[in-house]
Amino acid sequence: MANDLFATLRTYLNKVSEGERTPAELAAALNTWVKQSGDVLKSKIDEEVHNTVTRMGFIKREEFDELRAEFDEFKKSSRSPSVSKPKSTVKQTTSAKKSTIKKTAAQKKRKA
Repeated sequence: MANDLFATLRTYLNKVSEGERTPAELAAALNTWVKQSGDVLKSKIDEEVHNTVTRMGFIKREEFDELRAEFDEFKKSSRSPSVSKPKSTVKQTTSAKKSTIKKTAAQKKRKA
């Protein structure tokens, strides 16, 4: 990266000394180059950090907040009365069938 910087500076200085560019153009070009290089470097660092953190099994705070919101919604929907009523109805019908079966078996034994 240092070689790129020096090569770029030499190129721009040659253009200024030959009169192809003004010092203001040189400064603007260097600012643009520095900004682009910084953005590329930042992107590479972010990518490497993300890969390392993912390998370690961690998640980002935003992902955690999204999962927590989904979990809270799930808890709210499972607590609603409409969801809990069918479960109790199923249990009641099952227990009603068992008691009916027991009664009929007991009645058959008494009759015999």
